[in-house]
Amino acid sequence: MTERLIQSIERAADVLELFLSTDQYLSVKEISDRLGLSKSTVHGIIKTLEVRGYLKQNPADQKYKLGMKLFELGNQVSQQINIAEIARPVIKELVQSMQETVHLVVYENGEVIYVEKLDGPRALRIYSHIGKRAPIHCTGVGKAILAHLDDAKVEELLSNNDLKPFTEHTMTEKQKVKQQLENIRERGYAVDDEEIELGLQCVAAPIFDHQGKAVAAISCAAPKIRLDQEKLNQAINEIKEAAFRISASLGYKT
Repeated sequence: MTERLIQSIERAADVLELFLSTDQYLSVKEISDRLGLSKSTVHGIIKTLEVRGYLKQNPADQKYKLGMKLFELGNQVSQQINIAEIARPVIKELVQSMQETVHLVVYENGEVIYVEKLDGPRALRIYSHIGKRAPIHCTGVGKAILAHLDDAKVEELLSNNDLKPFTEHTMTEKQKVKQQLENIRERGYAVDDEEIELGLQCVAAPIFDHQGKAVAAISCAAPKIRLDQEKLNQAINEIKEAAFRISASLGYKT
């Protein structure tokens, strides 16, 4: 069955894709001629893309070029792919050492997205899988990132998030979450103690980019019954070390 496509979005994509194979600057007439569309139709598409930052007009000749919004989007995709590639060897070492499942997530729009997962020899049947989004307030990886966002962003995310309870251990009071975030910043790691799934415990640490921004996190997840104090301490040390190594590979300097 053929999917129903939205014509206006297809035309906007056609306009943007013209810049991949033609001149860096294009006028409304040039775009109109090459796409076989009326100038009025092209003008409406271009103005919408310009307002959203996808195109930028040169005042000197009224021609258009690609805007910075596309650079931002491309940089975001590139960053996610690079983090996964850079982290993969570190994750493999961590799984071999801990014999437990290891996750890598990136932060996007108030949530975390799993971009890498490697199961240990005793694989867990848990909610996570690559591409899945997860809440930021009750996962170890989410809290590890949240703790290192600026205060205004934390306030915005916690105020606009319903802090949904997933288990009886999920923290749902904004002030208590903030207090926990302070502890996470001081310790350098976060713990999810049955907050997203009963019986599951995770230890996570933030990953920083070259600008010092928390852009990702890595975690070790295991049944709580298997994480005695000795193994929990091992997980904390090894997760922090793994996060530091990945951060350093991204250009982060303490």
